[in-house]
Amino acid sequence: MNQDTLTSIIEDQTRRALWEVRNVIDCIPDTLWDKHYCDMPCWKHVYHMLHSLDLWYINPRDRHFQEPDIHEKDLNNLDIPSSRRLSRKEITSYFSDIEKKILSYLSDLTDERLKEYPTDCEYSRFTLILAQFRHLHSHMGMLMGFIIDDTGLWPRVLGLENPFPEGDYSRYL
Repeated sequence: MNQDTLTSIIEDQTRRALWEVRNVIDCIPDTLWDKHYCDMPCWKHVYHMLHSLDLWYINPRDRHFQEPDIHEKDLNNLDIPSSRRLSRKEITSYFSDIEKKILSYLSDLTDERLKEYPTDCEYSRFTLILAQFRHLHSHMGMLMGFIIDDTGLWPRVLGLENPFPEGDYSRYL
């Protein structure tokens, strides 16, 4: 890992986090997709996590932010039931869009820009990124707990040193 700049560290850790997000989503058995946790289906917990990552990682005040096509009012809100159900395919597609967007954003980010405030936003870019890591991994922990409790299987994580798996690999440790 290149540790010469803060942005290279952020990019590496973001790639690792995104790999883990994809793996955890892939580890959710179909039998848990609609199972309720804290009065909401598992898929809605995933969508809440992804929607926050999409909105808050770069600029939550962006007037040009485009909600995904699958979004409807309060679909991301874990306190309000939704009439719409999202499929695994819809969630996976949305995740891929977020991943591309974030990696593109990071490719242009510099250490100097980390201290800047995005347009109309009261938080620095660095604050937004760190806040999303905190939020993302709070929800990742919950999702992993749901999976572990129901299946007895522990989704694979990369940690700081493990290489990205290639080819066929076990999604679980």
